[in-house]
Amino acid sequence: MGMKTKIALGAVVGIAVIGALSANAGDGDGDAKSDNRTSASAGEKTGGASEAKPADDKPSEDKAEDKASQAEQFKAFVQKNGTSKEKDAVSHVTKVQGADEQNDILDAADVYTDFTGGIMGEGTGPAKLIASSFADWKDSENGLVTIYDADGELLGNGQF
Repeated sequence: MGMKTKIALGAVVGIAVIGALSANAGDGDGDAKSDNRTSASAGEKTGGASEAKPADDKPSEDKAEDKASQAEQFKAFVQKNGTSKEKDAVSHVTKVQGADEQNDILDAADVYTDFTGGIMGEGTGPAKLIASSFADWKDSENGLVTIYDADGELLGNGQF
């Protein structure tokens, strides 16, 4: 085969793969919409006003818990369950991202702190405590939590 033929064949295969992926991505959205409509219509058929009220009460209680940021939820967990050293380390946490989105395939969470100095700074030791506390708070089959300082430099990481 000549060079031009190999390039053309590679382009055709690439376009076919992209087309197949986009076709499959479209199928998932359609099913989700039809499922939502089916469950709503089933709820309308069986549920009266008395059944809808209790269902609305629980989500409003959950919404109060969801209003707290991930960092606040993490700090509250450690205040309740952590050791004094863990509580001190977690008091430096300013932001947590990715803790609520878990699929047990590849979960990654980021924890930002107010420590300075990067990996050679003062926050390296507490970063291990923060990672350990995070592992107590969240559980995943394949999770990685990364701890950053105030400048976004890596302090440490751990599995959760």
